[in-house]
Amino acid sequence: MSAPVAVPGPTGTLTPLALGTAVVVRVPATSANLGPGFDAFGLALDLCDEVRAEVGPGGVRVRVEGHGAAALPTDGRHLVARVLLEELAASGFSVPGLDLVCRNVIPHGRGLGSSASAIVAGLAAARALLRAAGVVEETDEQTRQRLLTESTRREGHPDNAAPAVHGGFTIAWSRGEDPTRPDTVSSVRLPVHPHVRAVVCVPAEELATSRARALLPATVPHADAALTAGRAGLLVHALTSAPALLLDATEERLHQAQRAPAMPRTAQLLADLRAAGLAAVVSGAGPSALVLTTAERVPEVERIAGVLGGWEVHDRPVHHRGVQWRTD
Repeated sequence: MSAPVAVPGPTGTLTPLALGTAVVVRVPATSANLGPGFDAFGLALDLCDEVRAEVGPGGVRVRVEGHGAAALPTDGRHLVARVLLEELAASGFSVPGLDLVCRNVIPHGRGLGSSASAIVAGLAAARALLRAAGVVEETDEQTRQRLLTESTRREGHPDNAAPAVHGGFTIAWSRGEDPTRPDTVSSVRLPVHPHVRAVVCVPAEELATSRARALLPATVPHADAALTAGRAGLLVHALTSAPALLLDATEERLHQAQRAPAMPRTAQLLADLRAAGLAAVVSGAGPSALVLTTAERVPEVERIAGVLGGWEVHDRPVHHRGVQWRTD
C-alpha cells in the first residue's frame, strides 16, 4: 500500500483514515462588501459548487468539471485538496490517498467568492471525513465555527467565509492584533427581506483580488468614513426590513471608486444602473456587479446590462443554508 498522503502538521505520527470513506460537500457563491460593508458584510447566492472526496488507495487525484477545468491543477496542489489535507493533518490524521471530484459552477476571478468557497469546501470535506470515520465528535455548530475561523485565517478577512459557511446575509468580525491570524472570529446571520432579489452581472474578464486591493489608499477622509459607516447601518435595515431604501443604503466612498481604473466596464455598468435607481455595487473585489432589487425590476437590470453588452445576468435567490455536507 502507498504511504499515507500527509502535509506538515502536528508532531508525531498521523493516523490514516480507512479506505472508501466518502463525503459530498456543497458550498454557495458569495458576494462580499455589498457596498458600504467593506470586509464585513456578505451574502450567499444560490450558485453552488459541489465536491466529492473519497479516501483512495494512494496519491492525490483531482477531477475538475466546469469553471477552471482546463487550468486548475489535478493533484495535491489543487486548493480544495491542499486545504483538506492540511485540516486532516492539523487534527492528527492523514489518508492513504485522495480522490477528489470538483464540480465548479462559481465563476473564478469575478468577485463571487470562488477561493473562499474552495477553502470552505476543503475544510468541510475534511471535517465530514473525520466525522464519517467516527474519529471526532462535534456538533454542526462546532464544525461551522471551525470552518469560519480556519477559512478566515487563510483568507485574511471573514466577509466571504461567513456567508459561505452560514448562508444568508452575514456580518462578520474578528478579534486579535493580527487580522490574518485572529484569536476569534464571529458572525451573525440576519434574515433577508423576502422581496429582495440578488442579480449578478458577470463579465468575461477576470480580476485578481490582489490587484484590486493594491488600488486602495492607506487612509481615507473622515467624512467619507463617516458617510460609509452610516450607510452600512442603513443597509442592515434595508436588507432585512425596507428594500425601498437599498439605493441610499448601498452608497459608499471607501473602495469602489478607488478600484474603478482596474474595471472601467464595471464602473460604467454601476453608474448606469444607479442612475436608473437600482442598488448596484461591485461584488467583492469585482469585476462582477451585484444588484439588490425586487422581482419586478429584474428585467430593467437585464436591459441596461444588455445595452452595454458583454455581461451574463443571473437572477439568483439568496442561499440560506450555507455549506452542506453528507456521507456518500
